[in-house]
Amino acid sequence: MQLDEITARIDLAFGEELPIAGQPLVEVEVQALQHLLRDATYQEYLQDQVSRQIIRDYLTNAVLLGYLAEDGLADFSVQVASHEGRNALSLHMLMSSVEDADSLRQEDAARPLQPLQPDGGSAPSLTLVPK
Repeated sequence: MQLDEITARIDLAFGEELPIAGQPLVEVEVQALQHLLRDATYQEYLQDQVSRQIIRDYLTNAVLLGYLAEDGLADFSVQVASHEGRNALSLHMLMSSVEDADSLRQEDAARPLQPLQPDGGSAPSLTLVPK
């Protein structure tokens, strides 16, 4: 199965997207919205909002389930204060269960993200686990 087929199947499972506005937009609003949505700055803003939501949900769950003391939230303040810190931390949170919350607040647990450098001459590869 190809990666694009997998993402297409997931996208189809979502169903219809929610409307972006509560009422029909006039042409000038549609044009302004299209301009905004194509802007790279908006895409960065959107990714930052997603990172904030992941962190908020993860930490809330960790506290409510008892894996992180409420006063431990302050230990994340340095990491969540920057865009890069939020990106790195949210990625680590996506890959971790809330049981690991205590280990994510360590300074070296959520290092800034680094682009991967493939081995010389090696082709990118992806191995899928069969059903």
